[in-house]
Amino acid sequence: MSNPLVALSGIDAGYGRAQVLFDLSLEVAPGEVVTLLGRNGMGKSTTLKVLMGLVPSWCGEIHLRGQPVTGAAPHVMARAGLGYVPEGRRIFPRLDVRENLMATARPGAWTLARVLALFPRLAERLGNLGTQLSGGEQQMLAIGRALMTNPALLILDEATEGLAPVIRDEIWTTIRALKGEGLSLLIVDKNLDELVSLADRHVVIEKGHVVWRGTSQALMQDKAQVMTHLEV
Repeated sequence: MSNPLVALSGIDAGYGRAQVLFDLSLEVAPGEVVTLLGRNGMGKSTTLKVLMGLVPSWCGEIHLRGQPVTGAAPHVMARAGLGYVPEGRRIFPRLDVRENLMATARPGAWTLARVLALFPRLAERLGNLGTQLSGGEQQMLAIGRALMTNPALLILDEATEGLAPVIRDEIWTTIRALKGEGLSLLIVDKNLDELVSLADRHVVIEKGHVVWRGTSQALMQDKAQVMTHLEV
């Protein structure tokens, strides 16, 4: 791929002596939607954490807009254009909705007013603490907080997990709208039907190794093989 927005190459990483990722490579082009697929415990979240600088890589390289950023701290990666919505949301429980959103705000197209227009539920709860929101509202807040950093790449780790169907549909609608605006997206999620209709490319990992990669069309043609790496 020529001139990717972000590229990981030859990444090994883990925790303590336990290696989780093995020679992993992943690229996202400007305006592209890429998914990272695999069963639980295969290294998906670890890959995102390595990209964000939350987990150090043992070897390999990370480039952002062609510049080396391997080993950069999380706040450096955020300032460089990576917006991260972690699994479990991790909003600030003692801050209200407005404070949560403004805590990460950086100048750009995404303003408080624009985020509230995207998520009207949050506009109705501006004074509510993080602990006073439903799970779905907390997820909207986590996405809105990441957008307030005005990212070049939005990273979503299980953004629809555990949500009621109506809220899941609302989150998927939001993600589609973000794609329509040309925002690059890297998504970890279990809803294959939504991902196939949304994403440009998919990367499947098993036990920290990339075992398949290709377009949505290729995935549907090769679905039987891909499912052997996704089904429990």
